[in-house]
Amino acid sequence: MKRLSLLFFLLFLTACGLTTTRPKLEMNLAASAFMAAKDAKAYILSPSRYRKAEFYYLKAKSAYRKKYFNKAKQYAIMARKEAEKAEFIAIRKATLENL
Repeated sequence: MKRLSLLFFLLFLTACGLTTTRPKLEMNLAASAFMAAKDAKAYILSPSRYRKAEFYYLKAKSAYRKKYFNKAKQYAIMARKEAEKAEFIAIRKATLENL
């Protein structure tokens, strides 16, 4: 009986580890979006959005290192969205200044 419960416990732990996948794509997309916002000088033209993107990206990296992959994925998605918004605003402001 004791061996059977130990076997089920080990099987349960193994199954939990297999169901969570590493959010590699989300992390890469967030990093790319963040770098694009940086290249568009969003830190000057849209600082609040850029700081939000940076905050979420750093939280995603921290969660990924700690192997909290679900949280890392959520933060990476939020970082990508904020970075894309910051980049868009920065490009729009730069374009309007040149008109």
